[in-house]
Amino acid sequence: MLARASRAGDLPDLDAAVTGCFACPRLVQWREEVAATRRAAFREQEYWGRPVPGFGVADAPIAILGLAPAAHGGNRTGRIFTGDRSGDVLFAALHRAGLANQPTSVAADDGLTLRHTRIFAAVRCAPPDNKPTPVERDTCAPWLHREVELLRPSLRVVVALGAFAWAAWWPVLRQVYGVRPPSPRPAFGHGAHWSGGGAPQLLGCYHVSQQNTFTGRLTPAMLDEIFTRAKALAGLE
Repeated sequence: MLARASRAGDLPDLDAAVTGCFACPRLVQWREEVAATRRAAFREQEYWGRPVPGFGVADAPIAILGLAPAAHGGNRTGRIFTGDRSGDVLFAALHRAGLANQPTSVAADDGLTLRHTRIFAAVRCAPPDNKPTPVERDTCAPWLHREVELLRPSLRVVVALGAFAWAAWWPVLRQVYGVRPPSPRPAFGHGAHWSGGGAPQLLGCYHVSQQNTFTGRLTPAMLDEIFTRAKALAGLE
């Protein structure tokens, strides 16, 4: 895994390598089972059923780090946060912030493009119950580390969607930037902010899951505030 990730010379190389990964048996079994059985609403569609690569520009000053693809979202469409309710909320917010050309993300060929932004997940395969194990997170980490390494010349701020993504960022500091992670680790929270060591600044944001957006724990105004801050930290405002 580490060798395959490190050989990727650019983001297209990395994306191609990611999609051929079979490192985690439980995740491989689940992503393929979901792709074979399908949800009734998508029965006529062919599911992607493979790891989902990052999406966005190669010189992004802003990165959005998520948890993992959704079983009937990215695992179906082949693009992160595409074809599910979480993506509906996220891309509407990115469009309001001027970071996406359209407010919807329904299919990989729907014409969506991002500005100044790249999106990727800590774990690249859809996990059962949206809960990767620590071993699966660590096995997948070389893909994340290499992606950030390739973005390093331009990357200025990372928005971590949820506590899992927030925790997944700390090993990146050591592996990519040679920076010792802070101890104790800063607590995750919506609007939490960390900076240091010449690494990108880190912003915490509640995950755009239905559990948060349907209950009002995360509102459009709260997302707008996060992306306004991210743009300012990235020098875009």
